[in-house]
Amino acid sequence: MQTENDHAWPAQSLRIALWQTPHPAPGNAGHALACLDAAAAQAAQQGAHWLVTPEMVLTGYLIDPAQLAALAQPADGPWAQAVASIAQRHRLGIVYGCPESHPAGARPYNAAQAIGPDGRRLGVHRKVHLFGAADAERFSPGEAVGTPFDWEGWRIGLLICYDVEQPAAVRALAAQGASLILAPTANMLPYDDAPLLTVPRLAAEHHVAIAYANACGAEGRTHYGGLSTLAGPRGEVRARAGRGEALLVAEVLR
Repeated sequence: MQTENDHAWPAQSLRIALWQTPHPAPGNAGHALACLDAAAAQAAQQGAHWLVTPEMVLTGYLIDPAQLAALAQPADGPWAQAVASIAQRHRLGIVYGCPESHPAGARPYNAAQAIGPDGRRLGVHRKVHLFGAADAERFSPGEAVGTPFDWEGWRIGLLICYDVEQPAAVRALAAQGASLILAPTANMLPYDDAPLLTVPRLAAEHHVAIAYANACGAEGRTHYGGLSTLAGPRGEVRARAGRGEALLVAEVLR
């Protein structure tokens, strides 16, 4: 007999968990992974198929550029292996943000990985549209929006923060058949128009659901805005967080 956590859901719907959390202290990835494990356990208990975290959730985002570069790991490094173990243990997919080392030794990529419930890496996206000088002094831009991956009858794309505010990026994934975009985010105040207006509008315009998981709290002088949002393919808001810590689980339909 199957249970809810066996994910025996109709192909027309998925349950998405949005984890809205502050960034960890720099260099404390062990604690960040423990918190991710706890969030994954809660999400699985609520029947989620996928858990989406904020951008750079394992290291912090606007930290010292040299420290960030030193923390970066390859796409198949220890963090990826640790997250794969968490995904397998709780039997749900996880999309998480981290700095990925650059093969040429340049600034790291601002990356997101999708790890399936079986622990396999299904997708990697490197942020293409860097936001201002803060991003540019820390990261190398990705070359292009990646190819969506297929999972349980869904075609799923990845974007990161400012990428998902770009109509061309959303359009590129929709043109490749994406029905859902999972987007780790670290959107700061006062840019509430992104979750409140832009994400639902682009979801409706391109007929694709968007799961936008934002950070909250403060990192130095930067205050993150929260308001993590799950928008359906007609622009309907399926779930939205407030300003503080939250784990939202909601169903999205094709």
